[in-house]
Amino acid sequence: MEKNGKEEAVRMLCDKQTALRESGIDRLPQRKDFSDSEIMYIKAHLGAFPRALEAAGLKQRDPAHAQKQQKKRIRAKRNRTAAKIRRQNAGSIPSAIPEGEEES
Repeated sequence: MEKNGKEEAVRMLCDKQTALRESGIDRLPQRKDFSDSEIMYIKAHLGAFPRALEAAGLKQRDPAHAQKQQKKRIRAKRNRTAAKIRRQNAGSIPSAIPEGEEES
């Protein structure tokens, strides 16, 4: 099974697609169509199963996917920045005792 890992994994997906079509099933290969060792091999060389199908040319990536991911990263960055500011402000809350005076 070890020619070039990516090429072999792509070939496995394409062969399964061909076999499904020949048997009259018109759908993309799914994880349940492969043995556990085949799934591990595919995921090791191509990543998550949806990305593997995209790498094999069997599935097109959602055009809005990149935009959604970018918005998600921006939102997460804003949340991290806001939390950082809240932590900094929490540490600089003035005490009830004016400077120069000590508690008795």
